[in-house]
Amino acid sequence: MKTNFPHIHFPCRTAFFPVVFLALLVFLSGCASVGPDYVRPDTRVSDQWNTPLKGGLNPGVNDPGALAAWWTTLNDEALSNIIDRAAAGNKDLKKAKARVRQARASRRVAAADFFPSVDASASGRRAYSSADAVTENVDDLYSAGFDASWEIDIFGGVRRSVEASGADLDAAREDLRDVIVSLLGEVATNYIDVRSYQARIEAAEGNIAKQAETYQLTLWRQEAGLGDELAVQEALSNLESTRSQVPDLRSGLEAALNRIAVLLGEQPGKVHEELGKPGSIPAPPVDVAVGVPAEALRRRPDVRRAERELAAQTARVGVATAELYPKFMLMGSIGIEALSVNRLVSTPTRSYGFGPSVSWPIFRGGAIRANIEVQSALQEQALVEYEKTVLTALEEVENVLTAYAEEQKKMESLRLAGEAAGKSAEIALRKYEAGLIDFLAVLVAQRSLLSAKDQLAKSRGVVTSNLIKLYKALGGGWESMASPQGEEDIYREE
Repeated sequence: MKTNFPHIHFPCRTAFFPVVFLALLVFLSGCASVGPDYVRPDTRVSDQWNTPLKGGLNPGVNDPGALAAWWTTLNDEALSNIIDRAAAGNKDLKKAKARVRQARASRRVAAADFFPSVDASASGRRAYSSADAVTENVDDLYSAGFDASWEIDIFGGVRRSVEASGADLDAAREDLRDVIVSLLGEVATNYIDVRSYQARIEAAEGNIAKQAETYQLTLWRQEAGLGDELAVQEALSNLESTRSQVPDLRSGLEAALNRIAVLLGEQPGKVHEELGKPGSIPAPPVDVAVGVPAEALRRRPDVRRAERELAAQTARVGVATAELYPKFMLMGSIGIEALSVNRLVSTPTRSYGFGPSVSWPIFRGGAIRANIEVQSALQEQALVEYEKTVLTALEEVENVLTAYAEEQKKMESLRLAGEAAGKSAEIALRKYEAGLIDFLAVLVAQRSLLSAKDQLAKSRGVVTSNLIKLYKALGGGWESMASPQGEEDIYREE
């Protein structure tokens, strides 16, 4: 049903009713909005981590500055340099910034419904008629005017729409922060991969040099009649087997370098010169404060984004509910008409109209209530998604706490195993030179040494990578993108 009050010409002395009507509508528009009011979910979590804290981890309060720029704790200038470049050039980050701008503009679009809309129009018309072959009439009519309408937000449909758009903007900001956290973690992890591959290549090449000497030794012993062909071939097989591992390591190194370049927003090959020279794997700090679960949940952008998406969907239930209620509008027009363009400017016929309008949907086949059910179901899904995100965040931190501590134990065992394998290889080679043992013992010792060195270099990289994963799981890094002038600066495209 739609009821429209006719546009009536009101002299000033008779404009009392529209003014009173307008005042009443404005007063009513301040009433509470229909639909559910959003209440942040009460997330109850344990006051401590389930995983025992070992390997330098402690439950102390995180230093906000250290967590915001966690990569500085690794004391690696090259790493800090490429992270700064990634923050400036990464394509995913620029895309996320554009999504924030889109959400900000969408909020302005929704807020525009608070204000009246005014349209200007102009027209010219010529009418021709003929009663017979002699009589002809030609009439011209020109008009111009303004039409205005204003919906008074009595039941809060517009307010709920703006509320939803504002929450969407918040969610887009958290999505940007999540991109930052993931980006910094990926850049640092690939950097550790580069240093790990370089260390493993260096270990392999060191073993190749020793095995080449051993192979030469077997040749000399054979020529001197102290050895046989079997030892020579075993030494050669061992040497070439070690050499065969290097191409795979170099391929992994190349892929990690190219990945870093792309993360920096540059073409593959752009970081080879600066990172191609081998460097040491950054060592983690002795002590790492991890705080408590509630701190991690408050900081993690993915959890914050899920909460804002729930808030936005709750507001959309209100938007759908407002469609059940009547809409009140104030409408008005001002116009001029004349039979010629010149008279339209000099002596036009003037008119204006002003009046209220109300429309109320009576029958839509249940579509409005069905849409409310749709939005309510989406709200329920958003709540479940938020709860799932919380659990996933806690799971991620718990897993990486264990992985970080246990990998340190593994690394220490590999270090000891490497020392023992080195001594064993030296002893076996001396005894072989003295003719006390056959070449098989030397072969086994050298293979054990190669494996121990390779596994130790890999484990050192995994320890540092696990620390990076821990910082990422705790939601660290995005704060470093905020400038002293204010948080909004991180969302502005350079």
